[in-house]
Amino acid sequence: MMFEFHIEATDGNARVGSFSTPHGEIFTPVFAPVGTQATVKSLTPAHLEEVGATLILANTYHLFLRPGDQRIARLGGLHQFMVWQKPILTDSGGFQVFSLAQINQIDDEGVTFKSHIDGSWQRLTPEISIAVQENLGADIIMAFDQCPPPYDREINERALERTHRWAERCVRAKNRSDQALFGIVQGGVFADLRRRSAEFIASLDLPGNAIGGLSVGETKEEMWQVLDLVNEALPRNKPRYLMGVGTPYDIVQGVARGIDIFDCVLPTRLARHTTALRRKDRLNLVNASYAEDRRPIDDACACHTCQHFSRAYLRHLILAKEMLAATLLSIHNLFTLISLTDEIRQAIRTKTFNSLLEEFTSP
Repeated sequence: MMFEFHIEATDGNARVGSFSTPHGEIFTPVFAPVGTQATVKSLTPAHLEEVGATLILANTYHLFLRPGDQRIARLGGLHQFMVWQKPILTDSGGFQVFSLAQINQIDDEGVTFKSHIDGSWQRLTPEISIAVQENLGADIIMAFDQCPPPYDREINERALERTHRWAERCVRAKNRSDQALFGIVQGGVFADLRRRSAEFIASLDLPGNAIGGLSVGETKEEMWQVLDLVNEALPRNKPRYLMGVGTPYDIVQGVARGIDIFDCVLPTRLARHTTALRRKDRLNLVNASYAEDRRPIDDACACHTCQHFSRAYLRHLILAKEMLAATLLSIHNLFTLISLTDEIRQAIRTKTFNSLLEEFTSP
């Protein structure tokens, strides 16, 4: 089988696994840097190799609008286009349609929206989303879904039924056998809707399952409650992907609730806004207190940035508006999350994951 998920060790609900893809094994838990427009901002593929990335995410909505999925297909697909030969995951475009675009009409067939680039009217349906993702050629692709606000029950009920029908249409529309389609669990903060959605998505028997509609305004406690519920409802022999979540604290808490795959724009976005991410805090390097600080961002960090550059130098780059600042901070921020998932895998294997969890939950 091209897409097999093997669980190699467990510690409570936390698990170490491997998911086989045409471009290599993904060892889980894993954090995937976000390369929205076929690039992880400010970094080259060599940088991504250096920080230990084994999976990256690209965005269907953005690449559909520019440069166009058909053009990327003519140029050999995403792997060749962006010179990245490890696994790639593409989201369906649904979240961006509902969060970025000026929506004209949502109907049971799909969404008509106005491009944020040139104002042209565009259409995405489950069938179009799958066709675009097949042109892009990612290893893991997502079913087209509707991501509603978390607290409106009426909207969530309608969106849930639509998401389920769209998932069935995505299954029928998919033609490529070298791509793994994941369904997406929705339902806001409502336990009965989440349970219903998880059971329905699980019934499709896809290679993996995703949990969407979290980290969109609900509290942390509400997110954990949803993940606890979904952990019980989704099959344990399939990878679980928590979409758009990726602070160190959230990763550890997610792993404790059976999550295998994470992605988030946070590490590179913080880097572009002068902030270094550490395991339990953040440093805003614009602060004057770092002007003559010879220390690295984190004394315990083995990344290229911390091994070679001081806080004082990074602050200088930021104030001088040098592009290198975003590169060096992105290297550090991504390394922080990826090395954390490496440590988590080791802790699960040695049955010491609870100690790691306590480190993040203690004051």
